[in-house]
Amino acid sequence: MAYRVLIAQFMHETNTFSKLKTTLDDYRRRYLIEGGAIVPQFKGTRNELGGYIDSAAKYGWEPVYGVAANATPSGTLTRETWETIRDKIVGAAQKAGKLDAVCLSLHGAMVTETEDDAEGALLEALRGGIGPDAPMVATLDLHANATLKMAKNASALVSFRTYPHIDGYDRAVQAAALVQEVLEGRKKPRCLLSQPAMLEGADHGRTTQPGLMLDLLAKADGYEKEPGINVVSIQAGFTWSDIPYTGPSIAVSYEPAAEGRARQITRELIDEIWRRRDENSTDYRPVSDGVAAARAKSDKTGPVVIADGTDNPGGGGYNDTTPVLQALIDAKIENAAVGTIYDPAAVQQAIRAGVGAEIEVTLGGHTDPAMGVPVKARAVVKMLSDGMFKNDGPMNAGVVTTMGPTAVLRIGGIDVVTISNRIQTIDLQVFKSQGIDPAAKDVLVVKSVQHFRAAYAPIAREVVLVDSGGICSPDISRLKFTKLRRPIWPLDGVNDPYAGARPA
Repeated sequence: MAYRVLIAQFMHETNTFSKLKTTLDDYRRRYLIEGGAIVPQFKGTRNELGGYIDSAAKYGWEPVYGVAANATPSGTLTRETWETIRDKIVGAAQKAGKLDAVCLSLHGAMVTETEDDAEGALLEALRGGIGPDAPMVATLDLHANATLKMAKNASALVSFRTYPHIDGYDRAVQAAALVQEVLEGRKKPRCLLSQPAMLEGADHGRTTQPGLMLDLLAKADGYEKEPGINVVSIQAGFTWSDIPYTGPSIAVSYEPAAEGRARQITRELIDEIWRRRDENSTDYRPVSDGVAAARAKSDKTGPVVIADGTDNPGGGGYNDTTPVLQALIDAKIENAAVGTIYDPAAVQQAIRAGVGAEIEVTLGGHTDPAMGVPVKARAVVKMLSDGMFKNDGPMNAGVVTTMGPTAVLRIGGIDVVTISNRIQTIDLQVFKSQGIDPAAKDVLVVKSVQHFRAAYAPIAREVVLVDSGGICSPDISRLKFTKLRRPIWPLDGVNDPYAGARPA
């Protein structure tokens, strides 16, 4: 008889400092899919769900599909949003009757109006239904703010090992393989988590250059070869979240006989993170440096890519701050493209005017003008579309992205991809789908801090990461924490990573 396995996804990276609540409509704009409709949407993709779908076929499971839910990072989920999607997943488990296992795709940094540890609460609810011994695994984002409740209720927390996150499929396959071993009676995993008194660490998880995170992951790979050690996950944490659990952590899935070794592994990794806590490969520069790079002559081919990292929608940025765009306009930069500016009203204005029309726009800067006032300019409507495309990858290859009704507005020599749904620019199709060849441009602006590198670094002659003053600023002195556990490094005088209270 086939094993019955619940498969579901519920993802959100919550920036609690954002003024924008996350609603059910925000999920619908990205995707909110129920039951068997999940399969045609994700089969063949490099998403975690694609990994679980393929694993179910490989092992001959009888999959029970709950919900696939994902929204662009923003502020806390409303109570209605959290409870509606949670109840769909728990309800699918209850309706299925006896389940042999659960495979989840989570982020690990979801915060709601009523739950600071939403993923822990979801895992706890599901554990109560399936009993203490059934395997339950969850993939997590590398930037999860993982918690003791998550670890207590999971057989394993399997976090991404790349940033940009191009290994979601692989981590789901790894998690599913462990589930199969448990179902066959070959393993009885438990999970523990340790979190130091650190708000930031592990170089924010960057893996595109040699450094701390790659060294930590190499250690984790070695530990996983040891008897009794199933999974060693390193979570760099998501800083822009005012909850008790924010910061880096280590999760180890182990067999009962290896508990002592598992605890030793967490300490070894935390000691390394602490010892190298000042290592930071981020190179934020002023917007003027991005403009200077755009104006500079070069013998190299390819565009200068200016990453507007502090308005990164992937971290809760508003996607409509304007300092970079305004600086390029003022500098009269030619043959440039901006991906993207969120401004549904400007898109509707362009639709009414039609392709080829010249319109007066007041573009962007509407969410928080303190982060850049709207750009006032004359623009030519170059293209209109529904904003839908399929990612080329490598990140989320095959997954459909919806920018909503979209207009390409040409302001001087700059094509601005203007959208109705907030998205992070991680794929070349943001431009290609709108009739723009990104490799042929001299300058590209992307609203992203790191994920863009997977697709854009190979075509760039230079990458410049700028701080435009957006909500995702790396300057944590701008953030006012009220719930964060204290004392904590670097906000307080902490000399011991194990100092202070542990999260409950």
